[in-house]
Amino acid sequence: MFELFGRLVYRHRYTVIVVWAIVSLAALPIAPSLPGVLKAGGYGDPQLESQHASDVLGEALGWQSSTLVILFHSDSLTIDDPRFITAANQAAARLAGLPGVGTITTFIENPQQIAPTHHTAYDTVDLTVQPEDAHRLLPAIRQRLTSSDLEVTLTGAPAFYSDVETVSEDDLRRAEILTFPVALLALALVFGSLVAAAGPVVIGGVAVVVSLASLALIGHLTDLSIFVLNMVTMLGFGLGTDYSLFLVSRFREELAGHSVEDAVAITVATAGRAVIFSGITVFVGLLGLLTFRFMMLRSLGLAGAIVVILAVLAALTLLPALLGVLGPRVNAIPIGPGWQTRNAFWDRLARWVMPRSLRVMVPVFILLIALGLPFFQVHLSLPDARVLPTSVSSRRGADLFQRDFGESELSTIVVAVQADGSIFAPERIAALARFVQALQADPRVRQVTSIVSLDPRLTLAQYQLLYADPTRIGDPYVAALVGHLARGSTTAVLVTTREPAIAPETDDLVQAIRDYAPGAGLHFLVDGSAGAQVDIVGELYQQFPRALLLIVGLTYVSLLVLFRSVILPLKAILMDSLSLFASYGALVIIFQQGFLSSILGFQPLGFVEATLPIIMFCMLFGLSMDYEVFLLSRMQEIYEETRNNDLGIAMGLARSGQVITSAALIVVVVSLCFVSADIVLIKALGLGAAIAIFLDATVVRGLLVPALMQILGDWNWWAPRVIRPILPKPRAAVSK
Repeated sequence: MFELFGRLVYRHRYTVIVVWAIVSLAALPIAPSLPGVLKAGGYGDPQLESQHASDVLGEALGWQSSTLVILFHSDSLTIDDPRFITAANQAAARLAGLPGVGTITTFIENPQQIAPTHHTAYDTVDLTVQPEDAHRLLPAIRQRLTSSDLEVTLTGAPAFYSDVETVSEDDLRRAEILTFPVALLALALVFGSLVAAAGPVVIGGVAVVVSLASLALIGHLTDLSIFVLNMVTMLGFGLGTDYSLFLVSRFREELAGHSVEDAVAITVATAGRAVIFSGITVFVGLLGLLTFRFMMLRSLGLAGAIVVILAVLAALTLLPALLGVLGPRVNAIPIGPGWQTRNAFWDRLARWVMPRSLRVMVPVFILLIALGLPFFQVHLSLPDARVLPTSVSSRRGADLFQRDFGESELSTIVVAVQADGSIFAPERIAALARFVQALQADPRVRQVTSIVSLDPRLTLAQYQLLYADPTRIGDPYVAALVGHLARGSTTAVLVTTREPAIAPETDDLVQAIRDYAPGAGLHFLVDGSAGAQVDIVGELYQQFPRALLLIVGLTYVSLLVLFRSVILPLKAILMDSLSLFASYGALVIIFQQGFLSSILGFQPLGFVEATLPIIMFCMLFGLSMDYEVFLLSRMQEIYEETRNNDLGIAMGLARSGQVITSAALIVVVVSLCFVSADIVLIKALGLGAAIAIFLDATVVRGLLVPALMQILGDWNWWAPRVIRPILPKPRAAVSK
């Protein structure tokens, strides 16, 4: 079937090229519009307690989920200087009436918004849109927030999301500028020919451009994360060049003894067949992301699935058509001997490893496990302003806020308290006071703001008397604060912690609040950055095992069909897991603990972004499986002919080792281009992918795989007799 398809493509090669040219040209003007339909954030889930709490406070108290923080700072002026107050008030007043701008709470109205140094203060602006949509309001807001006397900086979730979008687009442009010429140079060195190198670059470029255009259209129908931009380029170019390299290498090999048509047909029947199954494994991995309820992960899965489909289609149609047109001219414009020769090194390596299987396998296995052990010290958290470079406005604001107010000030725990009746009833005020007193006594708590902690001099009886008729509170400040914090059967308790939201102590405090039994008909829902973080991280890793089982199960079935073996799929899954585990350990050492941070240009986070291990697994599990599929496919060809396991291992590694290493080199180069990103999440994904692919294509495929396969012997190729009739028979190799 694959051979017939290859001949069909060859005979209609000019038509295939014209069709792809039309599709690519149509995609070119559409692809640049993708950033305009993408959204930052994507961590929301209406089933989470924190989201429910936010909805309750919005409905009962009119609180907005999008709050912008305007920081006013001066090195020379203090809050006691009228010029400071006048400049700040004038800046805030210019925001009134802007579309999307709601309540503005100034530091004059709430003195807690004044830093102890008196050189910094802030106003809060409630926006009437969601944080991920607020970026559209930021340009107009920034334009009006100018002051000659004060340094004015925007921070908070809306500013963070806006800057993530801007920096992501800059990162993508930089990565694209680096990726294409660097990959072309690497491919030229691999092939020793500029023409041969151009094929994979064309396929990778086509896959990326058409994928971006497709997502730009899909983005009008469903929400897509801003991070699909970088993922599409990294994955599309990596897969496109990967698959093309295997096909071009096999075509050049077959061209030595066959006509151009036969060489194309054999290439599609052998390397093309492996590309199909490799694409299936990558697709299955990305399919796992679609099982999550979070928009960010679902959109990455959708984008990745589209990229895989297009990369496989382009590799199996456009590339064979181009090769059919080029024929022997695929070797034109030579620039050196190239690395794509049947290097005896790989044959010698296999024959050196196999007699020493246990002595090679055990230390390599221990090494990979040791590299991954730091992952057991991982602290998972959601991204904050620290994932942005220090030059960005929201990051500068967050750093200034942390310096003058403390790191925990922006990570307030918000407790939505609902009562069965009026929240101001005496018994409920008493129960609420007991809860607040317990919080104030907790060493993890720095401050509590609530309707029963307005003044430490007031007793419980006085609070109950004050709230006997809340509409008749005489003090304007107290009346305004109570009106902001409580209404009807609902009130909010704001808990400022001593540690930041990412600290384990804060996680424990959130859980302790949720476990507290207030009585008196009160019910708690916990929100705030700390509450949302506990919910989202917990939900992510509650859903992850389901995705993992789906990926591993479907991968096993596809490899069982390809190799007609129940053992090889298990071995392949184990090998992939080892290289991924080692890269997980590197994430902790580098991004959590800060090793190499000065060289890579970022500040240590103290945590690993919670979605990163999941994204890496779903993306790299299938991508690493590429090399296993191509290596075992070559070994299977030899074994089916000779029925000699050792010969199959040695010759399979000799014929594919250099190609696999070269393909991995290209993917590593592409991934490392994304290490230049300013957003730490993209930087970590690029570096993690490079480490995993490098280990997988060298240490695992060169040492661990041949050692383990030699130990297993003919058991590698065993399948129960009962399932053999339903498995497709492998195609015997046409040429050797």
